[in-house]
Amino acid sequence: MEDQDKKENEEYTGEIKGGMRPSMKLVIMGIVNKKPKSIEVTLSSKPEQEDAEADVGLQLKVNFSEKAVQRNACMGGKWGPSENTLSFFPFAPGEAFKMEIVCEHQQFRILVDGQPLCGFTHRHAQLASLTALRVFGDLQLTKVA
Repeated sequence: MEDQDKKENEEYTGEIKGGMRPSMKLVIMGIVNKKPKSIEVTLSSKPEQEDAEADVGLQLKVNFSEKAVQRNACMGGKWGPSENTLSFFPFAPGEAFKMEIVCEHQQFRILVDGQPLCGFTHRHAQLASLTALRVFGDLQLTKVA
């Protein structure tokens, strides 16, 4: 049973050529596993999560048990205060979703299935240094663009 679960949990790490900048949009499409615990999306300066030197401009943690989407950023190895406020929880076990992360001048705007989910004010002044996108957790990715 455990082997089957491992196959369902995908991990994607990709390069954002030239880094993030206002008016840029990232699209992540996938199908949530039947018994999900969490999904994580990270925009960082380096693809290796273990690298303590990497700055994280946006970390989105989808927690299914709490029906929460936690947002945070890490600069110089220090995490800031996390944000959890949501108007609704758009993810459901076994269901497909389309997440869009829109980079604006002041914030990242996150939409799920075309509905605005939340925003996250930039804490990282150097948006162009955010060159790595990492997606992992209890999902099957169908598209990352």
